[in-house]
Amino acid sequence: MPGAVVRDQHGEALRLSELWSQGPALLVLVPAAFSTHCTAELGALARDVDRFDDAGVQLAALSCDPVPALRAWAEERRYPFPLLSDFWPHGAVSRALGAFDEELGTSRRLSLLVRDGRVLWSLRNPVDRPRSPAAHEEVLDVLRAPG
Repeated sequence: MPGAVVRDQHGEALRLSELWSQGPALLVLVPAAFSTHCTAELGALARDVDRFDDAGVQLAALSCDPVPALRAWAEERRYPFPLLSDFWPHGAVSRALGAFDEELGTSRRLSLLVRDGRVLWSLRNPVDRPRSPAAHEEVLDVLRAPG
């Protein structure tokens, strides 16, 4: 999975390992661009982006939507972090993470805090239950914890 290459909302190729090459990264998988819960989740992260930046955490979201949909969503909502497309091969990264919903053809709700290629924290929620802002802020506590 770290060697996987995805495209950001501008169509630029990004190797997932580049996300955490400069420090910890929070990768947030969402089912669908423009959906109510996904928009709320990413909106909360966007509002708190300074807290993550101050802690040196790179934020990124990933969905199985195509690049043009992610570009439109990012522009409309002005998300200050990359939106990554797992569109083709469809859901390959989500599958590798055990977070692909075969029935819906989307990513499941999964958040991963990764540092040096190691998962330090994760959170899974059902597709119909968004993650709370407080849940994502737990990663800041994880990074502050000794050891």
